[in-house]
Amino acid sequence: MDTKELLKKVRKIEIKTRRLSDHIFGGEYHSTFKGRGMTFSEVRKYQYGDDVRNIDWNVTARYNEPHIKIFEEERELTMMLMADVSGSELFGTDAQFKNEIVTEIAATLAFSATQNNDKIGLILFSDEVELYIPPKKGRSHVLRIIRELIEFKPKSKQTNIAEALKFLSNVMKKKAIVFLLSDFIADDYKQTLKIASNRHDVTGIRVFDKHEEEIPNLGVVQMQDEETGEYMLVNTSSKIVRRNYNKFYHEKVTYFKDSFTKSGAGTIDCRVDESYVKKLLGYFKRRS
Repeated sequence: MDTKELLKKVRKIEIKTRRLSDHIFGGEYHSTFKGRGMTFSEVRKYQYGDDVRNIDWNVTARYNEPHIKIFEEERELTMMLMADVSGSELFGTDAQFKNEIVTEIAATLAFSATQNNDKIGLILFSDEVELYIPPKKGRSHVLRIIRELIEFKPKSKQTNIAEALKFLSNVMKKKAIVFLLSDFIADDYKQTLKIASNRHDVTGIRVFDKHEEEIPNLGVVQMQDEETGEYMLVNTSSKIVRRNYNKFYHEKVTYFKDSFTKSGAGTIDCRVDESYVKKLLGYFKRRS
């Protein structure tokens, strides 16, 4: 993709997603995600009715007069976007591929965070962390994130969600709002998710195509595994083949929902042919 075409795509996504974040998600995001808590502001003399638990004993001893610490709500937050860039994200049978929806959702969330003057960071992962952009503020930073989501070429096509969550825990020591975007066709991430959720506010956004849910009866067809590159002939007329695939797919979906629920994390299901706007808005409203 040449620079002119890339900039055109970035601009198109910015116009669409910024309008959504300005008119729909800005207030919802602000009310849904609170500050990290109370941060120290100043010390002043103790007044009748003040909470004695806030007395600063060092200052009190120095001036021989009681002083208390004043705290205020810390509104500034950090949002981390974690996007799956493995081969399965290039699947799509309708108007858009899964990775295109992931880009739009991530951009919408990023602009919503920018309205709140929050920092935004990005982790792109396959079966390894492919790219890490540390959290920063501002429109130009969000545009860089969008550019990477559009044009980044991963080294690997496979998926390891646990590895990405381990990396998150290593680089983010303070609490962050984390959105993990993937199709979650993966295993063995429950424990690392639980560790990450204990420190961060985590939401899993499952982006999927309706034709992934079951194999249609099309006779014998050649299929390719997007993550391994392997081609195989599949007899889709076989009820056993269709049933086994359906079982495999729903096991992955059940594992996703079970893992996030037991970890205290949120979940959103976004099918590529449905409105992610309604899904995000509904999630924000339920949480606020």
